Amino acid sequence: MQLSNQLLNRLTAGLVAVIIGFTSSIALIYQVVIVLGGTAELVASWVLMLGLAMGVTSIGLSYYYKIPILIAWSTTGAALLITSAQGYSLNQAVGAFMFSALLMFISGITGWFAKIMERIPSQIACAMLAGVLVTFGIDVFNFMSETPLLIGIMVLVYLLCKRLIPRFTMLMVLIAGFVMAGVTGQIDTSSWQWKMSEFAFISPEFNLQAMISVGIPLYIVTMTSQNLPGIAVLKAHNYPAPVSASLNVTGLTNILIAPFGGYAINLAAITAAICMSEDADSDPNKRYWASIAGGGFYILMAIGAATLVGLVASLPQALILALAGIALFTTIASSLQQALSDSYYTEAAMITFLVTASDLTLFSVGSAFWGILAGGLTLWLIPRK
Repeated sequence: MQLSNQLLNRLTAGLVAVIIGFTSSIALIYQVVIVLGGTAELVASWVLMLGLAMGVTSIGLSYYYKIPILIAWSTTGAALLITSAQGYSLNQAVGAFMFSALLMFISGITGWFAKIMERIPSQIACAMLAGVLVTFGIDVFNFMSETPLLIGIMVLVYLLCKRLIPRFTMLMVLIAGFVMAGVTGQIDTSSWQWKMSEFAFISPEFNLQAMISVGIPLYIVTMTSQNLPGIAVLKAHNYPAPVSASLNVTGLTNILIAPFGGYAINLAAITAAICMSEDADSDPNKRYWASIAGGGFYILMAIGAATLVGLVASLPQALILALAGIALFTTIASSLQQALSDSYYTEAAMITFLVTASDLTLFSVGSAFWGILAGGLTLWLIPRK
């Protein structure tokens, strides 16, 4: 009985992570493809390849290192491409994707990124993680003003299940959200139909201007806004982060999948945190099975990509974002607790948290990077008493 409960928790954590990761940013990928002159069918091809790549790498890295490593597509990278890729062809964009992936692979081979991460105190890493995640927690209550019944029921189910059946909390929240959305008529099923996804090969064209204008910014935002928080999540949960190996695997994989729409994959942060929580497994040494389950759901998602693109469009955005925020309540609390666990780091952790939680963006680099930088600067300027 105990084993079956743990298995269900792992599967639930993996499923919730994939649903949130897929639904929260699929619209961005759709827009990228359209900006580059593609079609809805090409969107399905991109999601097919990205899903397969994320699934295989998540399963492989998690099983090999026995820690919960979840790979995701670059959400900030997709947002960047919507503007930076305008004016370039699909072929030139693919060439830029491959160049960005090569830079990531070189970062892993040289080990310089891993050395930098080793020098970041765990309190600062936890503060940055809390800053990244806190907006998702706040959004739960922001959306409650728009859809009070839907979000209110989800929060109430969360609180009741945390007290009565904590092992099944997120599963019950997921079920409650979908049932309430259906009952209140917020799910449009008219566009649901089964379609088979197909691969579409795009021959790369290595245009120097595209590599500089698209490839380098894509590399920078993926490393600072995606991989950096991803490593911080692992450190915050006391897992040894295989930084260089992860960059080698994701970089090399990205080079191979770029001609099929694999613009950028990286370490997940927000969704990975779901697989590292107590809800995934009470034993931290067994939580890697949740990310393996997530990898399996990624592959299933990829196979039905053409259908899922239509399904996602039918779901209320409030449900998806609220589900993400509720799933991260525990992680946000533990991250803040660890960030403030040592009085010496209190001020630096607070500044890291505030900068990261802000909307600060400088030189196309997001607030997570500037939060770490601000925290480190605070430690350097304020002498230890």
